[in-house]
Amino acid sequence: MYSLTPGYRIPALQRGLSPMETLLTKANAGVGGAVLMSAMITPPPVWTFGAVGAAAALLNLSPGPRSIARWATVGYRHLRERAVPDSVITPSGASATWALYPEHGTMQDPQRRAAFHAAFSRALTFAGGQARSAGIQVHVTHHASVSDYTAHTQTISVHVPKGLVGHPDRLLDTLASEFASLGALVPLMPEPIPAVADRGPGWAALDDGRYAATALITSWPEETGGDLMPKLLLGQETDRSFAVLYRPLTAGQSRRSAKWQKAASEAFTADKVKQDAHEHTSGTTHGALVQGAALVDVDAYLTVWGDSPEAVTDARWQASLTADRYRIHLDWLAGQQHRAHVMTTPHGASTQKGVIL
Repeated sequence: MYSLTPGYRIPALQRGLSPMETLLTKANAGVGGAVLMSAMITPPPVWTFGAVGAAAALLNLSPGPRSIARWATVGYRHLRERAVPDSVITPSGASATWALYPEHGTMQDPQRRAAFHAAFSRALTFAGGQARSAGIQVHVTHHASVSDYTAHTQTISVHVPKGLVGHPDRLLDTLASEFASLGALVPLMPEPIPAVADRGPGWAALDDGRYAATALITSWPEETGGDLMPKLLLGQETDRSFAVLYRPLTAGQSRRSAKWQKAASEAFTADKVKQDAHEHTSGTTHGALVQGAALVDVDAYLTVWGDSPEAVTDARWQASLTADRYRIHLDWLAGQQHRAHVMTTPHGASTQKGVIL
């Protein structure tokens, strides 16, 4: 099951946290629980509650799309990572990229599109079940280039971090056979990432003469029936790239995640209607897990291209109008355009979680 709207999520545990931020969040929860338990035996100092409460506020209060601590992290990384570090796109591990050509009309036909997504979900579940800890990343890109005619390109990339599994090549070959059922699969060597030559407010100029602006897709209603590609790419007058990075969880992690999401929604949600909505989502998730599915963490990105700052600004505006029409929420990653465009290239498969905010 992959969803951008999986029901209740503690704000500090949203997708995109770096390993250090995840560790700090868990440590804060553990310390808070220890303080509450110790209060039943010996009341701790008053300042202890204040310290835990302040840390919880920094991690969980969200003025906008991020928590306070996340905003501070965004500012720090903006200063530290003025360009795309080589370590971001060339980590140790095994990677493979294929060009995928589904049968004509697959994404436009509701039944064939549902079968496509079901087969892809089975491949993600298999990938997540091959390791004891999460780490395998499956990255799908769609590109629409408009000239005299509109050319569409779709790629699937898989990255297996070093040491995660004993034989990564064996896993990549098995996943290739899984993806081959989706259409014609052709091995592909990704082109080098264009370097950033200039940057401005909300756009980045690349050394190949193009200008790019990238948004993080934070939600889409009911998954829009699975037809995000035709909504965002087909029938448009501007070049656009759309990519989704899937991180399938293992079976054990999927079950623990569903358990804690349900427990948190019951404990901290006072709105009865919202409680019922979370309960419905939890029931759907429970049924999928019983049938052998796995939870998948999702990051989705949209990049618009242009040949000038004015053109890419206009393309960004048109993309926002399209997103509003279909109730899709975009976060244009202000101040981070110098590296965000990487996520809509096949190289985005190997990026570490939390590097692109």
